[in-house]
Parts: sequence; structure tokens; C-alpha cells
Amino acid sequence: MFADMVAHAESFYFLFELALIVLAIKVLGHLSIKIGQPSVFGKLLVGVILGPSLLNILHPNPLITELAEVGVILLMFLAGLETDVDEFKKVAFGSTTVAIGGVVLPFIGGIAVAMLYGYESSVSIFVGVLLVATSVSISVQTLRELGKLKSREGTTILGAAVLDDVLGIIILSVVLGFVAGGAEAGAGGLAGIGFLLIKIIVFFALAVAIGYFILPKLLKWFNFLQTTETLLAFGVIVALLYGYGAELFGVAGIVGSYVAGLMLSLTSFREELSHKVESFSFPFFVPIFFVNIGLVANFKDMSMEVVILSLILTVVAILTKIIGCGLGAKVAKFNNNSSMVIGSGMVARGEVGLIVAMIGVDRGIINTDLFSTMVIVAIATTLATPPLLKYFIKKQSETEYGT
Repeated sequence: MFADMVAHAESFYFLFELALIVLAIKVLGHLSIKIGQPSVFGKLLVGVILGPSLLNILHPNPLITELAEVGVILLMFLAGLETDVDEFKKVAFGSTTVAIGGVVLPFIGGIAVAMLYGYESSVSIFVGVLLVATSVSISVQTLRELGKLKSREGTTILGAAVLDDVLGIIILSVVLGFVAGGAEAGAGGLAGIGFLLIKIIVFFALAVAIGYFILPKLLKWFNFLQTTETLLAFGVIVALLYGYGAELFGVAGIVGSYVAGLMLSLTSFREELSHKVESFSFPFFVPIFFVNIGLVANFKDMSMEVVILSLILTVVAILTKIIGCGLGAKVAKFNNNSSMVIGSGMVARGEVGLIVAMIGVDRGIINTDLFSTMVIVAIATTLATPPLLKYFIKKQSETEYGT
């Protein structure tokens, strides 16, 4: 009888797994903050600690994978909602030049390192895309702690980080479409690439048109329905449908959900919807996304070659952002100290880089070794951002006040 009870309970083991994930995320996120690091660092470690790399308690499975996909869609939707379009306009030129520098140099650097290691062109280009990302949440959290979020440098960093991600997402969409339709693109040459770009342009045009002209009216109508949490339900529906629509056009689902959030951020419901989506997604769906990343990455079997590649890519990831974004800031007439503050504030890859890496391994573009490498790069750059910002902001203050 006891054996029957155990057998029956095993079919519901996923309940224990999910409870363990949420608990561990909260505990390690708290510990990360206590030691002066962003909470995302601890969240990332949960999958590594509980997964195949260390304790081997949790393993990748279809349920966790699909819930993680919902989590990343909601995470990018929230990123879109939190984009302040009006504030960005004030520092548009500076943010644009910084973003361009933060895209071009890391992109070239990532491609160069991957090609030197013998990876084929499509994989090398994807590594370049991975280094383009900048984590808005990491930058915001660090700048807030340092009291610089509302400064000119802080606003420029935030605007450039958002623009970096938009440019990176567009490049990612092109790369994913080209890889997915490799045979077609190869047969059609430039025509195949042109068709892919047309699909991407059509998607963005439809997404923006629907978001600008139709969604606000639907939102007002939906909000009058006599049922609970209509605003939250509408936001989730739009995020999921935009994500699905993006995939139909050969664009990554995170692109669709980000654009959905961006369009709804222009409505009067922005703050309320942001709060509700955060309360809905962060206790459950987003944690599963972070844990799933650690479960897929297996550090136990990493070779010395992979470790060395991780170190090299981390150094390249840090330097190309600081130099590229710093040069962009100089073009926008920032002084040397401010340029270094802006450059260091753009270093963190955080969850955005991990999202891109996860897509790469899911689509079969990069292998698990390279995925583990990119997880290390994301963690290392995230950890490097707070001390770098503190150092250059302190140096900036000493120069200004002559101390």
C-alpha cells in the first residue's frame, strides 16, 4: 500500500519542484542583495545549484520549459511597459550615439572571438548578438542604489540600454530567420534575406499600428467588463498574442511581447498595469525562467577550453561596452569621467543576454558548452557593473569637487 502511495505521489512530483524553485529563488535573491549584488545573480544560481551542475535535484522537463517561456514573455512585456518614451526623447541623441557604440563594438568583438575559436559564421554572428545585450533592470537597480538614476548620465544609460536591446532584438530576429530558413535564404541569396527583412518590417508596422490605434480602444472596453482583474488579463492576453504573432512572422516571441509592452506604456494605464504584471509574473513565472537557464547549463562537464573561452569573452564583453559606449558618449559631448560612468553602466548583460542565449540553445544555434559560456559571461558582467559604476562615479565626484 505504501508503494502505491509513493507511486501516486510521484506523478505529482512537479508540485514539489515548483514549490522548491519559488522558495530557492526568494532565498538566494535575498542573499544576493545582502552581499551587495543584484538579486538576479542569486536567481541565476538556483538552477546551477539545484540542477545537474551541483546537487542534481532538478532537471529540465517540458513543464518547466513551457512555464519558463511564459516567464520570459512576461518579463520582456514588463520591460516594454517600463520604457519611458517621453524621458528617452530628452536624451535621444546621447542615448542613440551610446547605443550605437554599445552595439557595433561588442557585435564585432563577439564575432571575432568566436571565429578565432573556429566556430562557423552563423554561430559567430550569434555570439556577437549575445554581447550586444544590456540589462536595463541591472542598470536601473545599480543607478538607483548609487543615487544617479535621475542624473543626465543615468537617463542616458537607461535610454541607450533600451535602444541597445531593441537593436539587438532586430539583429537577433534577422539571424534567427536566416538560420531557420537557411536553405531558402541560400537558394534565393539576397532575395531570401530581403524577404526576411520585409517580413520583419511588416510585423513591426502591424504591431505598432495595432498598438497605437486599436489596443487603447480595446483596453478601455475590456476594462469595463464586470469581472476581476480585467486590466491584468488584457495585458497578459496582448503579451501572449503579440509573442505568438511575432513567431508567425519569423520574429522571436520576446520581440512581440516587448513591443506589446512598449505600445501599452503609451496609455494612461501604464503604471497600474506595470504593477499588476510584476505582481503576477515575478512570484512564479519569471523565477522558473531564471531557474530553467541554470538547469540547461551544465558546468560540471565544462572543459578547460570552455573555461578559457568564458574568461576571454567576459573581458571582451566588458571592454567593448565601456569603450564603445564611452566613445558614443564623447560624441554627445560628455566629458571623460561621465563617458566612463556611462560606459560602465552599460556593461551588465543580465537577464537580457540570458534570454538571447536561451533562444540560441533552444533553436540549436549554439551548443550547451557555448550556452554555459554565455551564462558565465552574463553573471560576470552583471557582477562587474556595480563596482565599476561605484568606482567611476566616485572618480567623477572627486574631479568635480577637487577632492
